[in-house]
Amino acid sequence: MHSGKRKRLTHSQSRDLWRRWREGQTLTEIAAALSVPTVSVFATIRRSGGYSPPERTRAERALGPDEREEISRGLSAGDSIRAIAARIGRPPSTVSREVSRNGGRQRYRATDADKAAWTRARRPKECLLAQQPALCAAVAGKLAEDWSPEQISGWLRREFGDDASMRVSHETIYKSLFVQARGVLKKELVRHLRSGRLMRRSRHATLKGRGRGTIRDAVPISERPPEAEDRAVPGHWEGDLLAGSGNTYIATLVERRSRFTILVKVRSKETAVVVKALEQRVRTLPAQLKKTLTWDRGSEMMSHAGFEVATDVKVYFCDPQSPWQRGTNENTNGLLRQYFPKGTDLSGFSQADLDRVARKLNGRPRETLGFSTPASTMSEALR
Repeated sequence: MHSGKRKRLTHSQSRDLWRRWREGQTLTEIAAALSVPTVSVFATIRRSGGYSPPERTRAERALGPDEREEISRGLSAGDSIRAIAARIGRPPSTVSREVSRNGGRQRYRATDADKAAWTRARRPKECLLAQQPALCAAVAGKLAEDWSPEQISGWLRREFGDDASMRVSHETIYKSLFVQARGVLKKELVRHLRSGRLMRRSRHATLKGRGRGTIRDAVPISERPPEAEDRAVPGHWEGDLLAGSGNTYIATLVERRSRFTILVKVRSKETAVVVKALEQRVRTLPAQLKKTLTWDRGSEMMSHAGFEVATDVKVYFCDPQSPWQRGTNENTNGLLRQYFPKGTDLSGFSQADLDRVARKLNGRPRETLGFSTPASTMSEALR
């Protein structure tokens, strides 16, 4: 592992770095492969916001090194600007500007002029949000309300219809946040992203799942009613525990059809504690919302039989090491990390605090719902 002072990377190292980053390798892995300090890798990636910069090429309309050499020779021979322009097939105004910005007739040097042009071309171009103040203000406002860039982009399309001036892709929003040179959106807005990251990660970067235990008399997910699988009717839930520091937890329930989320305060992950807290909350739901609950193989649901008797909700269990079978709940737990980052002591949050977070999450549009909110989708389902 390398650490220490930042080291300038060669062109070939930079290309290898970005290739590895796109493949999903970690900063430490990349640094080890390139034999450079980790800080050098981080600085390079952070500067571009995690976005691999495109390979630089010279624009077709730009003057090339050969043309600049011809200009230099013509100036040395005392030729007129018009004559030089005719020789290289360029307008006289192009040659005149080239000479003026690079020292004039007496000081013009082809090599220096070409270097200067290459450097000027690196200047950041004005991005879409900088060109559209109203769009930028709308994006910043929704970011401050904890909306994701995907949600904002979808909401803009739905809210403003064919108004092209009020459209922006989610990737453009991410770039405006992560790429330092742009400076359009305030850096403080980054903390409203649920990931809390300072730069874009590769879509190939993944985290390993966790293994789970065995539950007595567990009914497998394969026996769950088809209506729960196809999300045809409301009332089918997925549940899990969100873990914090010091063995603190929050129970999460997500309704599969609407993605409506309920958060339940629990004192510990002991099955008696968790099941009792869930029983009390589920019993308050309307009858049409009490059908099934799908859980993983965590020991906190060992007393599932008592829960079923108390709530009339049938419990089904995922296959071992198959968190994707509760994909709705897994995704929601990821969203909740924006409010409860890993390492947070969850014991300090009251049930009222959890209800406020749930209301906020249920009021955010979801792409999978056509950018409707879970709250409105749930209300429509209950009509």
